[in-house]
Amino acid sequence: MAVFLAVANRKGGVGKSTVAVMLAHGLAVFGGKRVLLIDLDSQCNASLILMGGQGWNEARKAGKTIADYFYDLFDGIPANARDYVAKNVGDVAAANGKPAPISLVPGSLLLEDIQGELYLKQANQSNVPEVVANRVRGRMESLIRRFEGDYDVVILDCAPGLSFAALAALKTADKVIVPFRPDYVSQLAVDRVAMLIEDMRNLDDLAEMPPEERRYVCLANYVRNDDRDYMMIEEISLVHPVLETFLPQRNGIANAFDYLGQLRPIDAKYSDAAGDVKELHQEISRLVDAVAAGKKAKVAVS
Repeated sequence: MAVFLAVANRKGGVGKSTVAVMLAHGLAVFGGKRVLLIDLDSQCNASLILMGGQGWNEARKAGKTIADYFYDLFDGIPANARDYVAKNVGDVAAANGKPAPISLVPGSLLLEDIQGELYLKQANQSNVPEVVANRVRGRMESLIRRFEGDYDVVILDCAPGLSFAALAALKTADKVIVPFRPDYVSQLAVDRVAMLIEDMRNLDDLAEMPPEERRYVCLANYVRNDDRDYMMIEEISLVHPVLETFLPQRNGIANAFDYLGQLRPIDAKYSDAAGDVKELHQEISRLVDAVAAGKKAKVAVS
């Protein structure tokens, strides 16, 4: 029974794909988890990081991207979801020297267009926009859940904004990781996505919900060694749950996302940022283990 982690923020430029890939690397290498990353961002950054431009282009030509998956299976065609998964992706080795157990449903530049086409198909059955939107989002949610039995963790790399795919991911996720830059614009973006995740009308309603019961947790990214950044992180943590781990601006993180196509240890991949990946993994793995235990307990009771 997989744990679903969405990496989301309605604001762009906060490092969602970077964080999603770092989580995949950490959970697979340090945690030994079977990880699937589903690239729901039409920019396809996570896919390019994990399989390179040539690998992604081959998947695109073969019709094995997330857009193809949604379009082909949307109407209940009995196709195999596993046919759209690229296995053993990335250039990071596990401890045994073999490829880290990371799989990928590659992203697509056409995902937004496909979502529009699926909406129009459903519009033939109803003239109520909200009903149509809910049907599209609900069908995407069920298609995302098809991967639940094959992996320990499924990471959903969301596009900024409120696409059907992003909303389906937020609905599916057991936990949502919200990366943010420590600035005032990001603070407003965190407020908005938090209210969306918890289905709250305003921050006053959200404040009544204990932080430990919330389905999201925030992650400070691109943090400079600057008192203003630390003060902003502290200010956001007064309203929202924030991970103790934060990701500083490091060359090791920026350079790690060049795809080399040759396996290397994770410490070599991230160089001076390897410690950051380990720290992030340790904190996230505790969340994953807690969610997994809770899901198993529910199944046992039922």
